[in-house]
Amino acid sequence: MPRFAARDGLMLHYEDEGDGLPLLCLAGLTRNSGDFEFLLPHLAGCRVIRMDYRGRGQSDYADDFMRYSIPQEAEDAIALLDHLGIGRAAILGTSRGGLIAMTLALTNHDRLAGVILNDIGPEIDGLGLGRIMDYLGRRPQFDTLDAAAQALKAAMEPGFPGVPLSRWRRQADLMWYEAPKGGLGLRYDARLRDAVIAQSASGPSPDLWPLFEAIGPLPVTALRGANSDLLSAATLEEMARRLPHLRAVTIPDRAHVPFLDEPASLTAIQEFLETFQ
Repeated sequence: MPRFAARDGLMLHYEDEGDGLPLLCLAGLTRNSGDFEFLLPHLAGCRVIRMDYRGRGQSDYADDFMRYSIPQEAEDAIALLDHLGIGRAAILGTSRGGLIAMTLALTNHDRLAGVILNDIGPEIDGLGLGRIMDYLGRRPQFDTLDAAAQALKAAMEPGFPGVPLSRWRRQADLMWYEAPKGGLGLRYDARLRDAVIAQSASGPSPDLWPLFEAIGPLPVTALRGANSDLLSAATLEEMARRLPHLRAVTIPDRAHVPFLDEPASLTAIQEFLETFQ
């Protein structure tokens, strides 16, 4: 199991596969390196690096939950690149991973080759945030992963019409595990909820547009699920206005977040990668 030491000594898990352009894949808030499982078979010609943030997946949990922050996770991403001896990498950031990518564009611009943002932007819809807070840090009330998959399909069908139960069953396995004493456990530190609440209460939300604009002349693609409740169509339009070279792509029949193996997603990602050939 590959692991590296963050600058504060915490041991973090990562996966490093393939050869070619380094592509650092950064997952969503509660997710882990499995977030990119469905895309991975389509990334031939890339060195695909996936990491579990601190407190997620197979990485160690932090003693201080306030270390579960975007600046800290951005620092950890750079520490991973340093560990692997990679000077510059393209970043594929899903949701929170995209916020980390934008942070890196401001703080470590010389380490970035380009950015793909998956259903995230510098303005976040409150409806989506509320939905996330409804489940963040709380164990799902199902006895088995099969039952959880059935519930996922029923709840997500309006935003993800036609996705088969088998996909939701695999998604359930990536998000939760069947606990030895019964019920489902989280694949992340439940104190992540405490961190988000405490950090939200520390002051007004920062203006994220300067972070987005810091991507500057780098190749950039933004994907948006057509049914997303986190990234609005208006925000995507404004992103394209501020960075005219941005490629904005809407993924049909997807909410937050696209799986990334949809035809429209794959076309956009491959065209992004072709700019480095």
